[in-house]
Amino acid sequence: VEAVHLIADGKAPRIPQPKEGATYEGIQKKENAEISWDQPAAALHNWIRGHDKVPGAWTTINGQVVTFYGSSLLDASVPPGQELTIKGASRPGLVTKNGLVIFGNDGKMVLVRNLQFEDGKMIPASKYFSADETTALELTEEEKKIAEDIR
Repeated sequence: VEAVHLIADGKAPRIPQPKEGATYEGIQKKENAEISWDQPAAALHNWIRGHDKVPGAWTTINGQVVTFYGSSLLDASVPPGQELTIKGASRPGLVTKNGLVIFGNDGKMVLVRNLQFEDGKMIPASKYFSADETTALELTEEEKKIAEDIR
């Protein structure tokens, strides 16, 4: 009560906050967001979601830093998919039609929907193995004529 009265009367002491420890910037550094794989699925999910969007939880896949975005816990049977070796993980992930399924040390699963590569390119996790495939745009004769007219 005394403190409230001091504030109301404008007589409360004012102590400036020290500069040391006055920011959260240290928490949001990319090097602090690496995924530690020796955790249960719920902890992996919380880590990924907690770092979604900035700075992004990351790991190493095929020698490349890959950042995970959009995770959810998956409470179902193990879906069919193509195995993906993840550095430090106790078992490979699975690239499925819905995304990348990763496993906690408790055997439970987490579904990751999006992946971002070091070059900034982001893809749906379900397209990991088809990310390198490119298709050429083929125009019909009519579309070629329109394109020429536009030029």
